[in-house]
Amino acid sequence: MIEQPDNIVYKRVKFFTEHPPSLRLYLERKQGYFVAKRCFDIVTSLMIIVLVLSWLLPILMVLIKIDSRGPLFFKQKRVGFLGRVFWCYKLRTMYINRDADIRQATDDDPRITRIGRFLRVTGLDEFPQFFNVLMGQMSIVGPRPHMYADCNKFANAINGYKFRNLVKPGITGLAQIKGYRGPTKDFESIFHRYQFDAFYVRNANFWLDIRIVRKTGAQIIGEVFSRIFKSKNETNAPTEEWNTPSYKTIQN
Repeated sequence: MIEQPDNIVYKRVKFFTEHPPSLRLYLERKQGYFVAKRCFDIVTSLMIIVLVLSWLLPILMVLIKIDSRGPLFFKQKRVGFLGRVFWCYKLRTMYINRDADIRQATDDDPRITRIGRFLRVTGLDEFPQFFNVLMGQMSIVGPRPHMYADCNKFANAINGYKFRNLVKPGITGLAQIKGYRGPTKDFESIFHRYQFDAFYVRNANFWLDIRIVRKTGAQIIGEVFSRIFKSKNETNAPTEEWNTPSYKTIQN
């Protein structure tokens, strides 16, 4: 059970969720946007599946199989549009374990495989969700879908939390480009994610989606390069230390 602190953050979220718009009025106002968004989802997901996944999946399948035993895909029940449960697909990044459906992954999680770390950093583990997008269960942009257990836990912590389910869940979202990725550790992190999700639901438009997609791509590229340079620096550090002459050598 997540505690609800009696502070200004909790008061803000209560105020923010006390007057959600009616579903019918919301859908009427966003009808044109939803049509354009669905067309964008279909065209983009088809392009990714045909031009990228058609050759990338066989390569990743071999790497995943070499790295660890288990299936290529990991599927999990997630909460989607209007609270409907669907099977969400990802590339498997963990060893087979019993806690996959109830325990969130952490940065240094021992359950994550070697190739799994690479897939998570690059976001390639999420690419099978383009099939979910094509089937209409998800969108490219939207609040991230939660596990069923997490959705109920967060809903108990924040009033009106399921307001975020008024739109389809996305592969990426506003909360993600604002830095809220990975596990939710406390009420503050849950609230801030919900705050950005709720803002997106209230202000969703096609150009906001484009900006989120562009920002997501830039962040992934930046993260990959930062990891590469970090690993190079760690590799070069012992060499530099080994090649540096000692104080005694200088004296001699």
